Amino acid sequence: MQGTVDGFTYGLVTPVAAFLMAALGAALGLRCTTRSLHATRSCRAGWLALGSLSIGSGVWTMHFVAMTGFTVQETPISYDKPLTFAGLAVAVVMIGIGIFIVGYRGATRMALITGGTITGLGIASMHYLGMAGMRMAAQFAYDTPLVVLSVLIAGCAATGALWAAVTLRGALSGLGASVLMAVAVTGMHYTGMAALDVHLHLPSTLPSDLSAVLPGDRPAEMIGPMLVGPGCFLLLAAVVLLFDPGALTGESGPITRPGHRPRDHQVPQPRRRPRNDPHARGRRPRSTAREGTGTARYR
Repeated sequence: MQGTVDGFTYGLVTPVAAFLMAALGAALGLRCTTRSLHATRSCRAGWLALGSLSIGSGVWTMHFVAMTGFTVQETPISYDKPLTFAGLAVAVVMIGIGIFIVGYRGATRMALITGGTITGLGIASMHYLGMAGMRMAAQFAYDTPLVVLSVLIAGCAATGALWAAVTLRGALSGLGASVLMAVAVTGMHYTGMAALDVHLHLPSTLPSDLSAVLPGDRPAEMIGPMLVGPGCFLLLAAVVLLFDPGALTGESGPITRPGHRPRDHQVPQPRRRPRNDPHARGRRPRSTAREGTGTARYR
């Protein structure tokens, strides 16, 4: 039996809220990534780790907010906590690998392609792992071409967002990169949801409350606890960037490229002219001649 799926139970409220959460996480995470390029090598890892936590938390929060608007008319939905939180860990780790590659290799073509691909795969893995954590009296089936398209959307848009974050300068470019990353996340999510078919397996005699026989927790019971952790990560990133003088411009320090030492603390030494420099101002070359015990100078 085919289930009646509705991904917009509350209208545009959940898609808009999900997009804003993804944009917030991307804005904080990409700004941390940009800031890492201007930090010393010892501080760069900290900025990149904070960026991966921000983007991963924003992506995971976006997914769960969007899923609150997903319903199947014939059966209630519950969630398995271990699989749901495993999606958060996968997102943070894989996105972290992607931005660490870009952060340490720079804006080279290979680094951007590799980092963007891994980041996109992390976003897609989080989505489908979260879908596997859903519990209902039904079986899922996916349309393979749409699944592949969702992964391609995530990878391509993530690559573009990383390129904009590490190449362009200014607040507007950072905002554009954040919007692009949010489009990648939400576009991947709803493309993946469009690939979903629900086949119901309902018993011949239904209990009065079908949700009572389903394992896992209801979305209303999980929404609060699940948002506490990612919310703390996003708040931490916001506070750190707020008190960083170069958070908005990303130009508070020198850009340290991989393999080069920062030169901001080198004091320029004055250039000394040779003693007999013919180009010295107001002087002509002079020579000395020794005659007997005396010395004659010609100027």
